[in-house]
Amino acid sequence: MNIQRKYSLPNCTLLLEGLSDVTRAAQFQEMRPELSILVNAECTLSGYNQPLTGGREFFESLVRAVSGYAQEFLSSVPNPQAHNQESELVEFQKVNSNRHRLIIHSEGVPEGFESHSKNSKRPPIEIDLNTEQLFDLVEAVDQFFADSQTLPELSLELQPVTRRYGGASQALIRQAVPAAVGVSTLAVAAIAFNLIPPPQMRPPQPDEQSSSTTKSITPPVSVAATPIAAATPIQTPTPTTNAKPVVKDLEALLNTVPEITDPSQLRALNRQVYNQIHPAWTNRSGLNDDLIYRLGVAADGAIVGYKALNKEANLRVGQTPLPNLLYNPANRTPISNEPIAQFRVVFNTKSVLEVSPWRGYATTPEVLGAKITDSNIVKGLNQKLYNTVRQTWSGTPTFTRDLKYRVAVNKDGVIADYEPLNQVAFDYFRETPLPKMFNAIYGSNVAAPNNKEPLAHFQVIFKPSGKLEVTPWEGYQ
Repeated sequence: MNIQRKYSLPNCTLLLEGLSDVTRAAQFQEMRPELSILVNAECTLSGYNQPLTGGREFFESLVRAVSGYAQEFLSSVPNPQAHNQESELVEFQKVNSNRHRLIIHSEGVPEGFESHSKNSKRPPIEIDLNTEQLFDLVEAVDQFFADSQTLPELSLELQPVTRRYGGASQALIRQAVPAAVGVSTLAVAAIAFNLIPPPQMRPPQPDEQSSSTTKSITPPVSVAATPIAAATPIQTPTPTTNAKPVVKDLEALLNTVPEITDPSQLRALNRQVYNQIHPAWTNRSGLNDDLIYRLGVAADGAIVGYKALNKEANLRVGQTPLPNLLYNPANRTPISNEPIAQFRVVFNTKSVLEVSPWRGYATTPEVLGAKITDSNIVKGLNQKLYNTVRQTWSGTPTFTRDLKYRVAVNKDGVIADYEPLNQVAFDYFRETPLPKMFNAIYGSNVAAPNNKEPLAHFQVIFKPSGKLEVTPWEGYQ
């Protein structure tokens, strides 16, 4: 069966065609087919009508040259892997800070590409890329390495460049890397400056295929959305401990770390995920189909990986805030054996964000943290909360359905947490005084709840008629 894998960016599309090894296919009947035999590789670049094409040797040379040159560009330290014209089909040359020459030493020259060599019987193809095109090409290679079901035995070796020889700075990285570039490019940059150790060799597993004809090299770390395979969560080894294997996709990560399944913890993380994505999703127009993703989330709410679940989600990932919300290993302890929660996230055609646990809730969630349970205290706080909200809620409601919230206060009646309980409460929260009350105390209406002291919880309902209801909390329904 012919298999295709497509990795698309605005300025570059990488198309791989091949076959599945029948000796391995039986082991993966429940998974999408593994492309283990590459027949043809095509690389289409914006501004050029004809794709660059070749076989396995061309493709392997391309990914080595691309990754090597990206490391060189970000570190300003020469990398021979990017310029090895004696043994490689593909090499790069830097023309200036925003112009990069891709050179293909091939047997034929496709129509539409200019050749500058007049002496060679089979002249090389020379294509000039700007920096945005270069990093889209790097990102396409990222997506390939994140795909564990495509040429799984092919991986990439990156050698660190000594920091004292590097001429670039981290500021340059931030300026040079477009927002759409995956974190593996950041990993390349970090390796270029010797900020993190290079990925370690992953010992072959009993059920994995090895190849004696292919260089066995370790893939770069990636957190980019792939057409079907997962965005790769980050795993970076530390100098003082044994290096962990680099995980290629979300499913692989979940096979190596515990999964968070506690309903109460999932409920709290669900809120954190929504609060990260909702305000960052600014471009909500032009969707013809729902964009559906599977997210991996650490216990502190950090989004560590995502996977596009439909074609439109892969093509339009740049229209979502997900690439920019992936956690930065420079600002957080690297993911190692931390438990991971999974969520289903939908950017729907009605401009509504939907977030829910991947497997749902096994039981009814409970509110985390210590609670005020004395009935007399709860009764007094109920009345105090009602008075506070009633005095600050003004204006004529525009909503037509009840807005339901869970609101928590401390022993002094100060709001400590609030949570929308239905979609209309998410949509019209600005018509309530709750975000203003919360923001006045914590500086943000999506700040983490205050759970360091016992709290009393209430259900607060804003009715379209202008009526307010406040009752003691009895749990999620």
